[in-house]
Amino acid sequence: MQFRLLTAIMVFLGSYLPLAVILFSQNIDYKALVHGFCWPLKTGTCSIPVNDAKYSIGFLIITMICFGITVISLLIIRPTQDITVCEAEYVPTDLMNYTLPYVVSFMGVDYNETNKFVGFCVFLGWMFWLTHKSGQIFLNPLLIALGWRLYDVTYSFAGSHTQHKGRALVKGYLEPGIYKQWPVQDIQIIKP
Repeated sequence: MQFRLLTAIMVFLGSYLPLAVILFSQNIDYKALVHGFCWPLKTGTCSIPVNDAKYSIGFLIITMICFGITVISLLIIRPTQDITVCEAEYVPTDLMNYTLPYVVSFMGVDYNETNKFVGFCVFLGWMFWLTHKSGQIFLNPLLIALGWRLYDVTYSFAGSHTQHKGRALVKGYLEPGIYKQWPVQDIQIIKP
């Protein structure tokens, strides 16, 4: 079972918050910063010192919101169902999926150049599709930085000897033992 599309898009976009910060910082008009900020923004006398403010600020806000919702969702989940983890194998993150867009950002993605911007969006769309279809949506460097790790697990439910295989997103490290989990579609959320 695949992660729901809207949820997968949110997790994916949230994982690119650092990229949005990079692109935003590349679009700041540093020469205009010496004039300081003024409020309210009036036509002709006051402006935001950001080139292509709608796109760069919009992408930054969208990724911040998506990342915030992802983190808050993981924080409020309270695992309640007992499982016995028989085997746990860490799934190393393929950082190449997340590194390529960062490299592309330094090659001159400019919101003003429609063809480059559209190409960049197509590239991110392609990366999302591959990540979503491969079930790797939680291989997210930002979640790793916050202490979350993805595992392939063999487990059984309390009182059952039937073993199941699946994936678990774990806050910290996981070894065989008894834990509480909360299933979110095909991912077990475990907080040892």
